[in-house]
Amino acid sequence: MYGLVNRAIEQLVIAHRGEDGWARVCKKADWSDEGFVAMQTYDDAVTYRLVGAVSEELGLHASEVLKAFGEYWILYTAEEGYGAMLSMCGNNIKDFLTGMNQMHARIAVTMPNIRPPHFTIKEVGENELNLIYESDRDGLAPMVEGLISGLAKRFGQRISIELIQAKSREAPKDVFRILILD
Repeated sequence: MYGLVNRAIEQLVIAHRGEDGWARVCKKADWSDEGFVAMQTYDDAVTYRLVGAVSEELGLHASEVLKAFGEYWILYTAEEGYGAMLSMCGNNIKDFLTGMNQMHARIAVTMPNIRPPHFTIKEVGENELNLIYESDRDGLAPMVEGLISGLAKRFGQRISIELIQAKSREAPKDVFRILILD
């Protein structure tokens, strides 16, 4: 993953546990706290180790850490200069989710090693969507749930989100049901 992701994890930890908390996370994750270069790629194992260490530090299950990180990511990327790109995808949850693949295609121009997920939206009803999430990375569905919750907050919308199909050998994609409540 790109360093931007790992830097966001660092900032999330510092916001909750300070610099000392981040130092403990780095030690647990066997990472020499040198910082991360936003546009540099890092082995996915580094990110997974960081999530495990944050889980220990905060006393939360890894899925809770990923969900919290997903929400945080929306704010963090806007602050790191990607707010305009986020805004180009739409000003409501449905439009934004529909435009995520195009957003990732634009990001790939500046981040050639990106391995973005793919999203498919299926309208189930007037205010109900199924979001189909495909990724070659395992275990990130809770982060997607957090991202969607963060987007809803960004747009001032209330939603209900539920994982209705978890990725498995029999089902190679995660599927979320999203109800737009207002």
